[in-house]
Amino acid sequence: MPLNRTKSYASLLFVRHGLVPALSAILFFASGCTAGPDFVRPGPPVVTSYNYGSDPASTIFADGRIQRFTPGDSISAAWWKAFDSQQVDAIVKDAFENNQGLQAAQARLRQSRENLLAGHGIFYPQFDAAFGVMRQKSSLQGNGIGGPENIFSLYTLSSSVSYALDIFGSRRRAVEGLEAGVDYQNAVLSATYLALEGNIVNTMIAKAGYFDQIRATEQMIGFLKEQAVLAEVQELSGIVPHAKVLNIRAQLFSVEAALPSLRQRLSQADHLLAALTGHFPAEVGPSEVSLAAFRLPESIPLVVPSELVRRRPDIFAAEAQLHAAGAELGVATAALFPRFTLSAAFDRAGSSLSGLFSGPLNSWGIGAELAAPLFHGGTLIHQKQAAVEGYAQALAEYRQTVVSAFAEVADSLRAVEYDAEVLSAQTLTLEASEEALRHVTANFEAGVADYSQVLITDIQYQQAKIGHLQARARRLQDSVALFVALGGGWQMRELQGKAGE
Repeated sequence: MPLNRTKSYASLLFVRHGLVPALSAILFFASGCTAGPDFVRPGPPVVTSYNYGSDPASTIFADGRIQRFTPGDSISAAWWKAFDSQQVDAIVKDAFENNQGLQAAQARLRQSRENLLAGHGIFYPQFDAAFGVMRQKSSLQGNGIGGPENIFSLYTLSSSVSYALDIFGSRRRAVEGLEAGVDYQNAVLSATYLALEGNIVNTMIAKAGYFDQIRATEQMIGFLKEQAVLAEVQELSGIVPHAKVLNIRAQLFSVEAALPSLRQRLSQADHLLAALTGHFPAEVGPSEVSLAAFRLPESIPLVVPSELVRRRPDIFAAEAQLHAAGAELGVATAALFPRFTLSAAFDRAGSSLSGLFSGPLNSWGIGAELAAPLFHGGTLIHQKQAAVEGYAQALAEYRQTVVSAFAEVADSLRAVEYDAEVLSAQTLTLEASEEALRHVTANFEAGVADYSQVLITDIQYQQAKIGHLQARARRLQDSVALFVALGGGWQMRELQGKAGE
């Protein structure tokens, strides 16, 4: 009889009170009602150049090379190969396999994808089941007087199913936020790749510059020592005053003082490269590298301004955060509206396992629930307003990210342009010093100049050489900074990865 009453009540609930047509109407309108704003990707900035006026088309001729900027060309995913350094290629490969920051970013991306897959489960009915067994003893007769013991087992099986109707899109917005989270972690991973590549190439160039400067400084110290010995001999002969000897010694000590600093920077570069490749400094021995091993890229693809927002991973990350903020606003808005849930439950009980499944249902029920927020002390309203402000914050941060990205490209373009001029001047200085050294050496061999003049001119040449090395390193690093500022071809890596999948 309880079964019949439950069944009769359910029938009255769904038919007499009109819940069947009501739920049909709810399902009909469910797909077209989603609270909160639909995400629209922000448009690109309306600018035609990165710098005021126009951007340079090329650099001046410096150190035998002109760099040209080719608007509209795509940057290779392996952009560092433009510097033609096998050592860099090997270190980048090592870093891709062992850098712990990169592995952490990959794990975060996988985690966000699993969270998204888990989030999709809310769109399906939720089934649950429970099985129980209990051993009981009864020694009472019907009149309450003790009688023979009755020991028996009770088996129970219950199951339930529920399905929440996403009428106002709360769950859809929640999953949309998870999708934006995947996009964000994907962009962060790409930014991690790009930063790692840029740091490796920059550090290798710096290391090569330090190595070359150390060799030039050691040569300069050798010449200064020769000049100091010669000056001391001339002082004993009364040819030069003692003050000149002191000046030469002071210059020698000054140059010698610079050498430990250069060696320290060289060691720091080695340690940084070890860390970037996921190794301990003690595991990686020092290696020689020279600026001559790097080729200056003569052509750099210049992303047009309207396309930069689609090329930089940090802008994509900010866009994903904006998307997530919009989804959060949708969830907060949907919380103000009623929630609908359909549910059903079935229960069986028996004194044996066979009886548990062979007999009729002991009870079952089916129904619908409507839950609407009536009064929460302003909590829901303020949570929605907080989500509105969060969206405004994400939008402002996105815009600032775009502005900063354009500033980085503008800075890098000017650095490449102006440091080419610096290198040109340093090249002229080096050539003049070299010519002066040849001239003084010829005079010394002809007997019209003493050896001290040769030493002085050679020291000036070594100083010019160090300045030239520093300018060459800056020009190479400026090119690295420009590649990174333009996004480093990370989209090409994404396309190649999808093709591989």
